[in-house]
Amino acid sequence: MILGIDTSNSPLAIALVKDDTVLIEETQNLKINHSLTAMPAVEDLMKKANINPGDLTGIVVAEGPGSYTGVRIGLTIAKTLAWSLKIPLTTVSSLKVLAANGQGFNGLICPVMDARRGTAFTALYDGRQLSTVLSDRHSDFKTFLEQVRTHGQPVLFTGTDLEIHRSIIEELVGDLAYFAPYQNRLPRASNLIALAATEEAKEVHHTVPEYRRITEAEANLAKTDEGKSR
Repeated sequence: MILGIDTSNSPLAIALVKDDTVLIEETQNLKINHSLTAMPAVEDLMKKANINPGDLTGIVVAEGPGSYTGVRIGLTIAKTLAWSLKIPLTTVSSLKVLAANGQGFNGLICPVMDARRGTAFTALYDGRQLSTVLSDRHSDFKTFLEQVRTHGQPVLFTGTDLEIHRSIIEELVGDLAYFAPYQNRLPRASNLIALAATEEAKEVHHTVPEYRRITEAEANLAKTDEGKSR
């Protein structure tokens, strides 16, 4: 009995899977604060499925990248449950969860999370095996697309922030660009759980978010230190 939680971006995705069967799955894209809604949503999901915390045998959570706050909330809930119930905790890339929406695509899959100012959290995966072609990163999106174009293969783009970057994708990738339909742009917690089957469980207290970029405070501190060293 596995619980999956993804709060890494605006959508909230949760699911319960038992013996390779999805018992219940819910996805919201209501731009609601995860700090207020994520845990109550998990509790409600388990209540609907008539599942008690003690019935869980594992927790899977999206580790990032994405929203700093969102990633932390999901990971905190997952770590607390895993530690208190003494069950395994597994993490999966938030971008790979999005890419799983297009698994089977004959080409490459590019998940996109907007990170403002022309940048994005993104990666590139093989459409058949979901193996990594270009690793998760925070990048100037135009520069990343120029790398994508050099592969010369059809690329399926997915993610709820896709429309923000559609024009630059069409400009740089051209006829090789395909766009996932809107219903396949949201993360699915059942995909999260399925992807975890090939991952090793983590040591709960040592599990940390994969932000893929430094915080603004860290960037400002680095600038201050650089100024002092001159």
